[in-house]
Amino acid sequence: MEQLLSVIEKYLYWLSIPQMSITDILDILIVSVLIYEIAKWIKNTRAWTLLKGIMLLVFVAMVAYVCQLHTISWLINNTMGVGVTAAIIVFQPELRNALEQLGRKNPIVNLFSSDESRDEKVGYTDRTLQEIVRATIEMSKVKTGALIVMEREVPLGEFERTGIPVDAKMSSQLLINIFEHNTPLHDGAVIVRNNRIVSATCYLPLSDSLEIEKELGTRHRAAVGISEVSDSVTIVVSEETGGISIAQGGRIYRGLTPQQLRDRLAVVKNDYSDGRKFRLWKGLNRNERKIRK
Repeated sequence: MEQLLSVIEKYLYWLSIPQMSITDILDILIVSVLIYEIAKWIKNTRAWTLLKGIMLLVFVAMVAYVCQLHTISWLINNTMGVGVTAAIIVFQPELRNALEQLGRKNPIVNLFSSDESRDEKVGYTDRTLQEIVRATIEMSKVKTGALIVMEREVPLGEFERTGIPVDAKMSSQLLINIFEHNTPLHDGAVIVRNNRIVSATCYLPLSDSLEIEKELGTRHRAAVGISEVSDSVTIVVSEETGGISIAQGGRIYRGLTPQQLRDRLAVVKNDYSDGRKFRLWKGLNRNERKIRK
């Protein structure tokens, strides 16, 4: 009987609700806000890609521990500390920007406010691709330099903030007007997201790749640079020759014809016809083999 009572008391102890004071509630609220802000920051920056890489390393470490893979476990344990330091160095601009935003924002208002610019990404429509192709062809004819970045999975918010907000519906006339010579917005890149032109005159990172031809200028190096740090697709129109190029995955494909441009952008288009998202870029398809040099 005594054993039964002790067991009951034990389970009643764990099932009992502890008393909570105002300080406990305040503590939970503060921690919840911090977790929410950190999660939102990770989602809206390239840190989300880093987080996925860390999760993959943790999974590999668990498999190595279960399967007694001592060499892999040793490598992961000895490189984890260096990896954290390297991640802080690589994402130093994002961390600095996050601290600056934290100092500027009102945390209570920001918690209950909705940010429409961070809505869930949708696939590029046929109309958007047609407008981009039409503008690119027209600018190529008159040798108007252009740099159009199409955001995909990796957010480009840090580069968007370097430009001037536009947030306009996609149209070929607007793109041509933005890149027209001697206009305030012609210098820099245009970032496209969710079928809208979100920002113009954006600064992009320049690529240090030695594989880029010396004849290519800053515009082309910027296109390759943004493709090295994200999964974006960037369209370039040369101001000297009027040639059309596309940069993706750290590589640039030059001398595209209008039809080849349409073929490549058709690969970028995501299909939402059945309510699910498919990635259509799976290596090189037949069209890519024809236009690759």
